[in-house]
Amino acid sequence: MTVEQQQWLKHTEAILEMLNEGVAISDESGRVLFVNECMERLLGVPRSVLIGKTVEAFYPREDYEVMLARMALIKGVGGYDRYEFFVPRADGERVPVILSARELEAPYGGRFSVITCTDISEQKKAEQSLRDANAQLERWAEEIDRDLVLAARVQQSLAPQPLYWGRLVIETYYKPVQTIGGDFGLVVPHSGSQLDLLVCDVSGHGISSALLANRIYTETLSLLRDGMEPGEMLRTLNRFMIEQIGISGFMFTMAAARLDQSGRQLIYAGAGHPPALLISPSGELRQLESCGTVLGVLEGAVPRNGSGEFKLSAGDRLMLYSDGLFEVWNREDEMLGLQGLERIVRGAAASPLHAMRQAIIEGVNSYSAGPVRDDATLILIEVR
Repeated sequence: MTVEQQQWLKHTEAILEMLNEGVAISDESGRVLFVNECMERLLGVPRSVLIGKTVEAFYPREDYEVMLARMALIKGVGGYDRYEFFVPRADGERVPVILSARELEAPYGGRFSVITCTDISEQKKAEQSLRDANAQLERWAEEIDRDLVLAARVQQSLAPQPLYWGRLVIETYYKPVQTIGGDFGLVVPHSGSQLDLLVCDVSGHGISSALLANRIYTETLSLLRDGMEPGEMLRTLNRFMIEQIGISGFMFTMAAARLDQSGRQLIYAGAGHPPALLISPSGELRQLESCGTVLGVLEGAVPRNGSGEFKLSAGDRLMLYSDGLFEVWNREDEMLGLQGLERIVRGAAASPLHAMRQAIIEGVNSYSAGPVRDDATLILIEVR
């Protein structure tokens, strides 16, 4: 090192030692003239070993060639380069750094290069942790997706199914607002003597509501198989929800109907549910109101006389549904409402049963200006 180089380095050394980044200075031939303490720590090599050596002495051949190619970009033009690289430690570890290289003209004449290395080990560890976390999240998401596919299949099994039974014809429709939902319906014949139909609407949407709906479905099916009368069944389900489930904030509504094989004798009970609709062949509507309130919250939600009996005639139709069929909004943010749904039903009453079902669905969808906000279930029964 010349006297001029030594004097110049002495003036700059105090400043470079204060930096929190590794700094090395090399001459035009690539020999190291100076390294600061931070660079010593990065490399794990004392500066006495580094001074006078070229970069080739520390880097593997292929990595050294990468550095030569980058240095060539600024050689002789006073340029600046910055890129992600590494410094090799004496113990074999490769420390990731942001390497900045600049060529300058020395006060004593000639040119020299200043290389600054910013340790980014912690950043790389954080990035790797983030990649690992994202990979885990992706695995969990895949598991959830598989579970949701299975849950959707299970949920679809809760959808009411169309049926011909004695003098009765049943058409159904079911659409959850998400992959799985809180609505379910039942169309269940028993021993050729009676037919049970019901629609249940559990509060909320998604997995929790679907799980609760599935549990209520199982309990309901068991009670129906035991022949329990609709009103008593609602009271039993209310007690079951309060005593056995007891989940705060969850509730459900239900409309249940029982018909004999002739289709002439109807027993109906509702709890907190939109009124069932009796539709005459002329299109006149009669509402069958719920006698009870929402289930799963209050003892005594369904009174002892919660069921009603009704006589039906040939051509009469019964409609059970959930509020997802009328809680839809148009572009003016006006809800269709029960009256709007009844207008659609009247307009479709003269059509064959399957066409009436389709007309109701299309009428509701046409009114809605945006995506549906609730699960929708429909059961239509006609007495032949």
